[in-house]
Amino acid sequence: MGSRQKRVRRALGLMMMASSSLPLMAQTPPPSQQQEEPILPDSEFEARLPGVEEAPADKSAPLPSIDQWIDEQMPTAGAAQQLPPPTEPQEERELAQPLPPLDSVQVPVQVATDNNPDEKTQAVRYSVVVDGFGKTGLEPAFRDSSALIDGDGKADTAAMVQARAHEDEALAVRLLYSEGYYDATALASLDQANDGALKAVISVTPGKRYRIGDIVINAGQTVPPGLIRDSLPLRTGDYIVAAAVEGAEANVGVKLPENGYPFAKLGQRDILLDPATTTGDYTLPVETGPRGSFRGITTTGERQAFGADHMKVISRFKPGELYDSRKVDDLRRALVATGLFSSISVDPVRTNEPGPDGTEYVDLAVAQEAGKPRTLAGELGYGTGQGFRAEGSWTHRNLFPPEGALIASVIAGTQEQGASGTFRRSNAGKRDKTFQAGVTLNHQNYDAYEAYTAGLNIGWSRQSTPIFQKRWTYSYGAEVLLTNEQVVVDPATADKVRRTYFIGGLPLQLGYDRSNDLLNPTRGFRANLRAEPEGSLQGSFSPYLRATFDLTGYYPLSDSLVIAARTRVGTISGVNRDDVAPSRRIYAGGGGSVRGYGYQELGPKDANNDPIGGRSVNEFAVEGRYRFGDYGVVAFVDAGQVYESSMPQFSNIRYGAGVGGRFYTNFGPFRADIAMPINRQPGESKFALYIGIGQAF
Repeated sequence: MGSRQKRVRRALGLMMMASSSLPLMAQTPPPSQQQEEPILPDSEFEARLPGVEEAPADKSAPLPSIDQWIDEQMPTAGAAQQLPPPTEPQEERELAQPLPPLDSVQVPVQVATDNNPDEKTQAVRYSVVVDGFGKTGLEPAFRDSSALIDGDGKADTAAMVQARAHEDEALAVRLLYSEGYYDATALASLDQANDGALKAVISVTPGKRYRIGDIVINAGQTVPPGLIRDSLPLRTGDYIVAAAVEGAEANVGVKLPENGYPFAKLGQRDILLDPATTTGDYTLPVETGPRGSFRGITTTGERQAFGADHMKVISRFKPGELYDSRKVDDLRRALVATGLFSSISVDPVRTNEPGPDGTEYVDLAVAQEAGKPRTLAGELGYGTGQGFRAEGSWTHRNLFPPEGALIASVIAGTQEQGASGTFRRSNAGKRDKTFQAGVTLNHQNYDAYEAYTAGLNIGWSRQSTPIFQKRWTYSYGAEVLLTNEQVVVDPATADKVRRTYFIGGLPLQLGYDRSNDLLNPTRGFRANLRAEPEGSLQGSFSPYLRATFDLTGYYPLSDSLVIAARTRVGTISGVNRDDVAPSRRIYAGGGGSVRGYGYQELGPKDANNDPIGGRSVNEFAVEGRYRFGDYGVVAFVDAGQVYESSMPQFSNIRYGAGVGGRFYTNFGPFRADIAMPINRQPGESKFALYIGIGQAF
């Protein structure tokens, strides 16, 4: 190897602030290259000793006491000692002296007096000068982590300043090593001014920067043959940057399990540095282990939520399929998403049994501990025209294993009350497919209508969850409603009667989501189409179609400022408005619609200025959201109108504007908005207040 070469092994020497540290390990020359001193015989060793003149010993004289010996050997106190004249000029002699060590600076010791141990002493003041990083670009990183700079120029003692300076020496070298400056040195020195203040100087010499030389991978054959090298994004001639090297190795550790090697292990890297060429030859040993394919799932645990058979339904792989760690991670996340486990782990296990295409079968061992299956949840909100509304629910998520939940909920509000019971089966025979059936009882009393409603519903769906935000979502099913409602028979007179409606419907929904977050999106867009063919089941069947389309978009102007926009169009086709139950008509206005107006306040009205609903709607909104830490402010403009015709007219549009505040929590933002209608009409709200959880859209 030669005495001029040195080796950097596994601890590559990175001080990437919160990353790994990267000490450079220089190898000393082997014993064969070291010069050994010959062993001298005793006679020659004694001959080399300096001579000592001795007076004849008077063995009869008594030995002097210690005090007498000290008096004889030490000069008289206060006697002047004559120094020999200098043999060279004083200035040249001083220049020839070595630099004083860091510990040589003498500063008055800052300690409390014996008389008053609690006495506060004056702090040592110092300044810091950093020199030499030059074009390395590492000085900002050094200053961010410097012990001297972090001390704000104050210390209790001079020893503390010296200790900080020693730390900064090591910090500077680690930083330079992390970027390939393996010949780097750093020297800290302290200077003391006449006033006692200290100046700490960190002098850095980066030296030459090393590049990657030959790249050698010691591993067995893989399929495909270049899998490891293609997964290692290092090139000859690149600088030896610790973060890049460690990132490249991490990529290999990820790609091998993704391509059929679940038991691959990376060995200790070796980088042989050559100062003559300022290059380092890189060698990485890899144990690939057997190439595997999926076989089965086994599960263990004292309290199990469900067994391996249901886990096979949730998994996205089939037996005999090539092992892919991404599918294992997907299974783990899907199990977590059920909410039924307090702890869960999924690990590959060797079987030593041959699989297809020269692979070895791999089982997945799932260790599970079931969590508490019952949940209490609540939601509280307020809206002008809608009043206070509180909803609470009790859920047993696994009352009918596997994943058979029973949900009971209650609504208590100033203008709405109700109760419902729901049975829900998640992952019902297929991953992400949910079956649901329920019964509802509800009373609503708004300016637009008063309704007592009982309903039955059944449906299948694929919806997003906080863990799995899906790109495509859907739902379909059927519902039957029996509702008794107060109906305006003549808008000109506002005369009202009560009617009972028996309605059947087939609700359908299709959604497409490209936003980056389910509860607080900052980029992307969403589109949602909902259509429900329905009709009266009383007497002759009279079908009609209720449909709405929503489109929202989010555009970040910076990390703190997001522009959000929304539009909605809706229609009821195939029937006159008066033949549709008031609770099934289209309305606009309120917190989730056009802010600045009361709930359902826009659109056609009767003689009492109460809304009676329509058959079409168009809405628009734009909102600027500015966030600072856990808080945020918004400014918004909403617009919209409801029409009696079946198609929106995009005329007589009403506008509302306002501001709001946000408090961001782990489960979503808490929202409070206040808005006013623009060009307010008689009978409309002067302002509207909306409080809830989640963004407006």
